[in-house]
Amino acid sequence: MPSVQAAVWRWGSVVAWAALIFTLSSFSALGTDLGFWEYVLPKTVHVVEYAVLGFLLVWATRREGASFLLGLAYAASDEIHQRFVEGRHGSAMDVVIDSIGLALGIYLARRVGLSRIGD
Repeated sequence: MPSVQAAVWRWGSVVAWAALIFTLSSFSALGTDLGFWEYVLPKTVHVVEYAVLGFLLVWATRREGASFLLGLAYAASDEIHQRFVEGRHGSAMDVVIDSIGLALGIYLARRVGLSRIGD
């Protein structure tokens, strides 16, 4: 059974990362003239943000399926949140992109054995 201190550390990391994602989603769109890169860079950031979240969720839950579902629910709620931010919009495609990041983070967590490691 995991210690309370370990559980607080793990879930605290998840909450802190989710708060960072929420904060970044609270900024208005930058609207630069980068052309193709203006689309690619934010989508890459989505993948990285959610890969980290997926990794942390596996660390906290030790369950890959539950981690994916929790991350997917957070991604959907983040897109709803963005509908209320000036200059932003919610996008189902971003949830799909976020799910790719989640899968990548969960895969990496599996590769390092987090879903099988005890305390």
